[in-house]
Amino acid sequence: MTDQRTTTADEAEDSGARQRAIEAYEGARDRAADTLGQAPLLALAGGLAAGALIAALLPRTEAETKLVRPTARRVKKTANAAFDAARDTGSERLDRMGLNRDKGEETIRKLLDELTDAAKASANAALDAARKANDS
Repeated sequence: MTDQRTTTADEAEDSGARQRAIEAYEGARDRAADTLGQAPLLALAGGLAAGALIAALLPRTEAETKLVRPTARRVKKTANAAFDAARDTGSERLDRMGLNRDKGEETIRKLLDELTDAAKASANAALDAARKANDS
């Protein structure tokens, strides 16, 4: 009798769990349908991200490697050329403005010297004020 009651309780528990899973699935499906209706681009972006993740997790086949390699090389070469052009143009413009490494180091050195002088002058002024206050 105990076995029959346990079995009935287990079946009821399984049935309840199954019902909750069905309700959760239906709720998620309804929310997904609402999201698609309200923000189709967001849903598209999510789908693309999920596809990219799945593609990243799957091993690449030899055929894919052969097909992708030339494009990857071309993209890398183009990106390197763009980076080099941007760096060279930026350096050239900064040089024309007189902003180069040597000028920057000189400016920083002067700034540090002036900050040091200002700190010394402030310390001396504070010391003099403290002495005068003590003498009074």
